[in-house]
Amino acid sequence: MIFDADPWDYLAADEAVDLEHPLVQATASTLRVGDDLAYAQAAFEYVRDEIEHSMDVQDPRVTWRASDVLDQGVGLCFAQAHALVALLRAGGIQAGFCYQPFDVLHGLVATLIDDRWVRLDPRGKDVEFSAAEDRLAFPGTPVHPTVYAAPHPAVLTALKSHTNALALCEEGLPTPNAL
Repeated sequence: MIFDADPWDYLAADEAVDLEHPLVQATASTLRVGDDLAYAQAAFEYVRDEIEHSMDVQDPRVTWRASDVLDQGVGLCFAQAHALVALLRAGGIQAGFCYQPFDVLHGLVATLIDDRWVRLDPRGKDVEFSAAEDRLAFPGTPVHPTVYAAPHPAVLTALKSHTNALALCEEGLPTPNAL
């Protein structure tokens, strides 16, 4: 993996990873039981199980800020990743953003667990948590090697410039050329 920032940047807040928001903090507090490994698993499973993918449920709402994703319970893969990164960072666990290049980009998370970076994809309802190996919704496609500390600007631009998630999927998702 290639990292685009300094280690402490993978714990930082930004406009999409609003980890200091009361809802993010309250959710993190509720999930925080046990050690970092148990917390990382709880955060992953929460986002995987509680945040619906917009296309799966045909929900047109566009969420991009982690607190909005948690509040509305829906988002595209990028938004799900924003929520998971915010929860992990709120619990003191380094995390960043990864992308799988298809015709369009697919967003997921990389996190540091037990001194090992692993990629986790909360998009896949059947994806199980692992601290030892990557767990992806689409395991047959390589992941772009860069772990970004902040969401890619092309992703944020796409999410912030659309009001309908279903239309965004049809006409405006970022492509691999954005990376």
